[in-house]
Amino acid sequence: MNISEKLNHVVARHDELRESLTTQNNMNSEELQRTSKEFSELVDIVRIIGEFRKMEAEAQDLAELIADPKTDGEMKALAEDEFYELKSKIPQKENEIQLKLLPKDEADEKNAILEVRAGTGGDEAALFAANLFRMYQRYAEQQNWRFIPININETGIGGYKEASASITGKGVFARLKFESGVHRVQRVPETESQGRVHTSAATVAVLPEAEEVDIEIDTKDLRIDTYRAQGAGGQHVNKTDSAIRITHVPSNIVVQCQDGKSQHKNRAQAMKMLRSKLYEVEREEKDLARASDRKTQVGSGDRSERIRTYNYPQGRITDHRINLTLYKLDKALEGYLDELINALLSEDQAARLAEIT
Repeated sequence: MNISEKLNHVVARHDELRESLTTQNNMNSEELQRTSKEFSELVDIVRIIGEFRKMEAEAQDLAELIADPKTDGEMKALAEDEFYELKSKIPQKENEIQLKLLPKDEADEKNAILEVRAGTGGDEAALFAANLFRMYQRYAEQQNWRFIPININETGIGGYKEASASITGKGVFARLKFESGVHRVQRVPETESQGRVHTSAATVAVLPEAEEVDIEIDTKDLRIDTYRAQGAGGQHVNKTDSAIRITHVPSNIVVQCQDGKSQHKNRAQAMKMLRSKLYEVEREEKDLARASDRKTQVGSGDRSERIRTYNYPQGRITDHRINLTLYKLDKALEGYLDELINALLSEDQAARLAEIT
């Protein structure tokens, strides 16, 4: 199917859905909701298609006017100016349409579960994990998202062995999904007397937050343990066994939550994490089958892959997947990540466009 046929198909489907919504013949509430959602997703692209076709028609009219020997010199000069201006804009509009036609990631509009774990490097890795966790918390604040810590396992010196949070808001997963992977730090630890630069790492995982309709969990497959929540240095956060650890026996996935004071709330958050992890396993299996020959590594989500280096002595942050280096480390750690994230999204779009053209 060429581009013109694709556009005709999209417009025809839009008109068909509009007619169905107008008549609503024998449509139950679920069908109405599904039809309304599909229609709303097509409204914007049909508008852009209309603009594109109008530009093409105007360019054709101008070309005929220019070619007409009866057209006087002044009119021809004006027509040529308009024609070349339009011709420069048409490819941009066509590219806009192609981006809209790209298959959508069904998880893009979902909320996300963030997990940060200290990797190689001992205490320094744990301190870096805490830096990353706070970086994402600040970014969430800038985006007006809600950031709710679920589980934080502190080292006692300000570091995190592991930490997780629920992030809710508009398009959370779409903007954070390329953060999964190994983040490496190069800096001089406070305890280093010789001033030598040490390298350590932390692992980040961003999972789309699954709803109950996405994943069905049989309670018989769960082992649930309660324990007393603890803070840094072994101090008890509370006096009751409010912390929850859930093991999904078939997959051996373990989740835990101790941040809330209520056992009921901790259990709900832990179940949310478990659903998201099982949903991500399903997504990874589908992605592997569908995109085994994917040319880009931007969206691989491989958590063993080193994706970024934070170099403190040079004040630089480098994303290795797209060979982008910014000398804005301080800003990035304060949560100013849009420049990095937008570059990753653009690279992913370009790679996916190359696959379909």
